[in-house]
Amino acid sequence: MKPTLAVKGWCPGAYRPMMSGDGLIVRIRPYCARLETAQVLGLCALAQDYGNGILDLTNRANIQIRGVTEARLDALLASLSELRVLDESSELESRRNILVTPFWADGDDTQKLFNDLMSFLPQLPDLPAKFGIGVDVGTAPVLGHASADIRIERARSGLIVRADGASLGRQVSKESAVSAVLEMMDWFAANRVLEERRMAHVLTRCELPAEWTVEAPLATASVPDPGRHRLGLLVGAAFGQIDAAALTGYIHDTGASALRVTPWRMFLLEGATQVASEAFINRPGDPLLHIDACPGAPHCASATVATRNLARQLAGQVTGSLHVSGCTKGCARKAPAATTLVGNQGRFDLVSKGHAWDAPKKTGLRPEDLCAQLTGHT
Repeated sequence: MKPTLAVKGWCPGAYRPMMSGDGLIVRIRPYCARLETAQVLGLCALAQDYGNGILDLTNRANIQIRGVTEARLDALLASLSELRVLDESSELESRRNILVTPFWADGDDTQKLFNDLMSFLPQLPDLPAKFGIGVDVGTAPVLGHASADIRIERARSGLIVRADGASLGRQVSKESAVSAVLEMMDWFAANRVLEERRMAHVLTRCELPAEWTVEAPLATASVPDPGRHRLGLLVGAAFGQIDAAALTGYIHDTGASALRVTPWRMFLLEGATQVASEAFINRPGDPLLHIDACPGAPHCASATVATRNLARQLAGQVTGSLHVSGCTKGCARKAPAATTLVGNQGRFDLVSKGHAWDAPKKTGLRPEDLCAQLTGHT
């Protein structure tokens, strides 16, 4: 008998954590994707004290503390407030789904637009919890494949505001961009039906006003590799999982002045000296950066299989992209993968060129047989 899968229509926060197989998931949303060193070290200490010692990087550039008990949640929230990483209320937290390029500089357009959006948070219409805004206005756009429903982007003529799912956007200035975002939110709220939580869903049956589809954004640049960066050091974390004790030591070793989060299972250490570490990914081309795997059992109640040890074993052995999912929800990857392994009652189903919820090509595969089964599989 298959387990009942609890598909959440919302993402966890700090004020509204989500229960998982290993306890509560408490999500912190760094302001403008950046944390001061003292805040990072504080989060590491709290993850070890109140959680299971693990921090997660999410594909929305947030940080999660895992394994928190309900009895200690209030004390954790008080400590997070002291670190200045919380919003003033749960309502503001739920509205602050703003993803920014991690490569901004003081005083640039990214910082201005983020601050403008922050000032308008109380005025936002009532939207689904996963509805988000992307601010991708650097000289080289990098968030084209990251999750966002409304995007502020750079085009040849200047800035545009674009609905996710539309190829063209609306021309705006720095001063009018946030007003255009609010108009697009109102349009979404007026045109969606109850089950539609994302902009792309609405666009499958509704057309945007003609003046909102004028110009294309600049092409999205490739995701940078781990290593030296003009702002410091870009570091990878396999599956987005960070050992809090290891990060504490690494911050001290590299002399980093701040940490910026990214949606690519990497973090940027400002002003850091390059130091090798077995706990993190420092070299370009590491296959672990290109494998998606959810926490799996026993960390997730929906999963019936362990995932990440298997994903490590298969790293570099499978041709093309690989997704190892504990269940058919496919939380770790929404895009199709060349090979997807889906947990099913202690074994795996194999999906070729698809999603975790698609019909499998093979079923009932034992974990110990997968390496042989997948050799050369595409």
